[in-house]
Amino acid sequence: MRVLILCTGNSARSQMAEGLLRSMSNGTIEVHSAGTQPSGLVHPLAVETMRGRFEIDISEQTSKLADVYAGQSFDYVITVCDSAAATCPTFPGAAKRIHWSFSDPAAVTDPEAARRAFGVIAGEIATRLRFWLTVIAKDGRDA
Repeated sequence: MRVLILCTGNSARSQMAEGLLRSMSNGTIEVHSAGTQPSGLVHPLAVETMRGRFEIDISEQTSKLADVYAGQSFDYVITVCDSAAATCPTFPGAAKRIHWSFSDPAAVTDPEAARRAFGVIAGEIATRLRFWLTVIAKDGRDA
């Protein structure tokens, strides 16, 4: 199974989701993430949150433009923010599109509040991915 997770900046939500899904599937799902307007870096608090809360290292992941996946087929394309859902490119094949809207922890400017926001959003993404994996494993429906 191939999954592409899209966000606007590809610096936080989609990066955390990529690391989480890769870990939760024990590497059996090929997971990629990209952005419609990538920031060029993975947010340091995303790296810190994933390492501290989930023991997942996303420091080697890179922020990239969704166009690098043009022409590639995916089983699922998951958007994790409203802006990416509205501007999501079309991918060939029978990719099922799923949209989950998570607020942007990178938009929080106070350092301590930002740390908390990253933890909350990472937890919400993890919960949603666990549920989705259970549903698709059970009967193949979209969650």
